[in-house]
Amino acid sequence: MTETAGALVLFSGGQDSTACLAWALDRYPRVETVGFDYGQRHAVELQARQRVRERISAEFPAWAPRLGEDHMLEMRGFGAIGETAMTTGREFEITEKGLPSTYVPGRNLVFLTYAAALADRRGLKVLVGGMCETDFSGYPDCRRASIDAMEAALNLGMDQDFRIETPLMHLTKAETWALAKRLGGEPLVGITVEDSHTCYRGERGELHAWGHGCGTCPACELRARGYAAWAAEDRPVLRAEPA
Repeated sequence: MTETAGALVLFSGGQDSTACLAWALDRYPRVETVGFDYGQRHAVELQARQRVRERISAEFPAWAPRLGEDHMLEMRGFGAIGETAMTTGREFEITEKGLPSTYVPGRNLVFLTYAAALADRRGLKVLVGGMCETDFSGYPDCRRASIDAMEAALNLGMDQDFRIETPLMHLTKAETWALAKRLGGEPLVGITVEDSHTCYRGERGELHAWGHGCGTCPACELRARGYAAWAAEDRPVLRAEPA
């Protein structure tokens, strides 16, 4: 533990936010989580959030006392504005603007505004988010420059001294798997595989090596590629020596 202030983790229940939650629990004495119901197609992630929290609390006794309250904020009105593939039956594609159809305009900016208002009330000074520009999906609000601008605006507009931490900002998906292994070993990798949810279609059927999901949506493909790259280095196949 290297910090004394409490932290609020923007926690969707996906791979990235699960890694961020473990990262925060390793550093802060009090960690709360916040989720957002914006009408997402993969609303199953809202149930995954609770399973991940419960398993982390049960399997990591050193972290359990630090894991505080969970908050769920309703934002369906905002989610309906963009009419994107994340909230409607629209196909996953690149739009005429050159952005993925899964891009919800300003989503992270709104998430951070809501989270900051909650953090202000809860006395928490650090916001932790899983935004990442290394595996950049075309979302402009995932870039660190956007986060820095948002941090400045929140502190100016709320007369606060918030710090927005983005521990995955410069990591590939393979490196995110490696971070989970470093923070929590095989138990945290297992929780990520079995209980976190990333699939945009919300499928929880087959359990692949990398987790549940349809295997074909952009989120599944990115997660699967990252897992394969990490596993190839972390878990090499042992070949028998020639006789």
